[in-house]
Amino acid sequence: MVIARIVQIINLCFILVYIVGGVYLFILVVRALKKYLSSGEQRSEQKKIKKSLGESLKDHRIRCKMTQEFVAERIGVSRQAVSKWENGTSEPSTTNFIALAKLYGVKAEELLAEISD
Repeated sequence: MVIARIVQIINLCFILVYIVGGVYLFILVVRALKKYLSSGEQRSEQKKIKKSLGESLKDHRIRCKMTQEFVAERIGVSRQAVSKWENGTSEPSTTNFIALAKLYGVKAEELLAEISD
């Protein structure tokens, strides 16, 4: 009888531990979601910068009346690489960035100034 009562108390303690653990885990998930949702401004800001870099590169290419294929051949990359730079999927390396600036007839600093706005 006493042993059965002790077993019941132990089982109740385990149940309470599971409940408290579940509540704590729920609180952690809610906090993580709130933090993720509040970081949306930063993610969209980073996307804007990448997008504006791509737009700037595309604008200069079009201004110079060049095709993506021509640009790719001149600086030694694939046409797909140029396309990715222009749509913001990736960014050119420093060497390629400088080569693009020279090809488009602008200073690299001017290109950087355009994307920081």
